[in-house]
Amino acid sequence: MAFSFQDMVEEARLSARALLDYGEHFFNPTVRLGVTGLSRAGKTVFITALIHGLTRGGRFPVFEAFASGRIARAKLAPQPDDAVPRFDYENHLRALTADRRWPNSTVDISELRLVIDYQRQSGADRTLTLDIVDYPGEWLLDLPLLLKSYEQWSAESLALSRAAPRAHLAADWHAHLATLKPEAAEDEQATLTSARLFTEYLRACRDERFAMSLLPPGRFLMPGGLAGSPALTFAPLDVPIDGQAPEGSLWAMMVRRYDAYKDVVVRPFFRDHFARLDRQIVLADALAAFNSGPEALHDLEAALAGILDCFRIGRSTFISSLFRPRIDRILFAATKADHLHHSSHDRLEAVLRRAVARAVARAESTGAEIDVVALAAVRATREAQVARGRDRLPSILGTPAAGESAGGEFFDGNTEVATFPGDLPADPEALFNGADTFRGLSTAAETSDFRFLRFRPPKLEREGSEEPALPHIRLDRALQFLIGDRLE
Repeated sequence: MAFSFQDMVEEARLSARALLDYGEHFFNPTVRLGVTGLSRAGKTVFITALIHGLTRGGRFPVFEAFASGRIARAKLAPQPDDAVPRFDYENHLRALTADRRWPNSTVDISELRLVIDYQRQSGADRTLTLDIVDYPGEWLLDLPLLLKSYEQWSAESLALSRAAPRAHLAADWHAHLATLKPEAAEDEQATLTSARLFTEYLRACRDERFAMSLLPPGRFLMPGGLAGSPALTFAPLDVPIDGQAPEGSLWAMMVRRYDAYKDVVVRPFFRDHFARLDRQIVLADALAAFNSGPEALHDLEAALAGILDCFRIGRSTFISSLFRPRIDRILFAATKADHLHHSSHDRLEAVLRRAVARAVARAESTGAEIDVVALAAVRATREAQVARGRDRLPSILGTPAAGESAGGEFFDGNTEVATFPGDLPADPEALFNGADTFRGLSTAAETSDFRFLRFRPPKLEREGSEEPALPHIRLDRALQFLIGDRLE
């Protein structure tokens, strides 16, 4: 689509905001770290564990500034943006440590400021302000809509919904769609029904049996205060991609509401939050895709590529800091590494590296640094060897959440069990080549090749009056990549 006057106005606003931020950060060095990921990837847990480890003394041997003792203190500071909710760190920590349950998922944007007093390697005392911005990955996948017409988005959404396994999930919506005539007069009830059925289809795609990741518009699944508004009451129509909607038609009504969604939801998020980020971590629950099957893994690959395409990336320079801020470091993290034996951690990392390889190749020429890691921000399991006949299988020990099941056995949420989830292949290409490379819950629930249970957070043992550190896997490596250079 052509670069519109509205786009030029947005660019001017971004440049003005960049100048303001640069002036503030000149006297108070600040890193704005974006934390995102698709549903159930563990964003809230990651932020809670990061803050707890830095403020209460976690075990971070790979995070050089922390391990060497150059960080004197890290403390929470008042929320910097008056219009953004504060990340509810204290209640999330209580859920993890006292209640042994995972905090509620991210459904809106939130922010928290952490002030780090440290000593540079030269010996000078300095302060770094870390503003952590937590937002749903589904919102990120909305950003490409800014460059798409309603007709383009409809065509892409329909093509996606007509491929397996989505076609079966979209049957009711497709049946209603077949009754609609786009050129007919606008019809509020038909639009409401279309939006409801389309949303039900998106919600079904997110079920753990299918674990689809490409599900824009993101606010349809987490509407918040916009629930029921016209900006969230539209759906794709089967219209020509280069067509023109007749005035007063159902088609024109859908176009108007799609454009309203971009104006009311997408542009403000991009302008006020996303375009101001300096560093970014993208969390991905690859294990959920393994649980579901090859289609979910390919969908995750497409979603991660779409996410990377959204970022305004490149090496940060003086000029870019003034007028066109860029993200100069992006970390993709495969979460829940504790659900695998350590012998498969590198394989999980290799799978994620393969999933983002094409997108990363396009971004490398910009000068941005991009890395991949397999981590568990809070480790919920321990490792063990389990005898099976003459074999000893590398297994994990943990307490499955109440209601979880495996092999016909249901767990009560209190009993610790040993489980062997399956070995990831040494060559990640084996998981991506073809539609029948492995079996998942979406097609063969009883004979799936992988079954990763949801475990409760660990029971922490308090030593004296000191609050126990949260166990983790490679959280320190993530911190070193994201902010280590700013603490040298």
